Amino acid sequence: MKVSSEERFYDYYADASQSEVTLQRFLSIRDLVLRIAAKEIGSAIALEVADVGCGAGTQCMMWAEMGHRVHGLDVNESLLDLARTRAVNGKYTIDFQVGSAVDLPWAEESMDVCLVPELLEHVAEWQRCLSECVRILRPGGMLFLTTSNKLCPRQQEFNLPFYSWYPAPIKRYCERLAVTTHPQLANFARYPAVNWFTFYSLREVLVASGFKCLDRFDVMDLTKKNAIARIVLVLVRSSSVLRWLAHVATEGTMLIAIKSRGA
Repeated sequence: MKVSSEERFYDYYADASQSEVTLQRFLSIRDLVLRIAAKEIGSAIALEVADVGCGAGTQCMMWAEMGHRVHGLDVNESLLDLARTRAVNGKYTIDFQVGSAVDLPWAEESMDVCLVPELLEHVAEWQRCLSECVRILRPGGMLFLTTSNKLCPRQQEFNLPFYSWYPAPIKRYCERLAVTTHPQLANFARYPAVNWFTFYSLREVLVASGFKCLDRFDVMDLTKKNAIARIVLVLVRSSSVLRWLAHVATEGTMLIAIKSRGA
């Protein structure tokens, strides 16, 4: 029997959502956000957490198990059904909703944390998606975002070398192939990556909306680094040129933004 691209997408992400790599990644995100929240917001207890593009709900459950009130949204109803089943089996109460990242179902200033991991690159109206995240966050709330990095030649969105450096017309051609005759190019994704960002471009947008923005080098924990790594990190933090070069060498963009209490 021939398996459709969408079925392979479901199978791929259903399996990947429980891999050891995924579990460790989401655990590190949760612990990082809670550490920064305790420092920047002053509280990391019983937070209202929105997971935009939650997929099979793995990250939602990691937050729910700590007592946070979790809300998950995804466009893929099949993956959300799997998330609901897993949540019931784990005895977690999580608000899962089918919906669009450009029209979030939650009220204005209703969330303390908004998680947007590896989603923005797939959303054609990415500016509207960011505006929605800004809207739902309370003053002092935190946005955690990971996405593509066009500065770095390494990427996992397309199975093509140096894809992030391709000219825009060639990227558009590859995108068409990925949604038609060659879905394996983008890991059978229903919505392959169409946007490529840098920390600097995203920071410009969010600062204009009243956010303080931190990159991955700002939030690294020096106490958990060896002596050489601490020296390198201090140098990167102290030099804009070295920081830019560090971004070039880093696969993916990570950004934490704290909403001004006066925004």
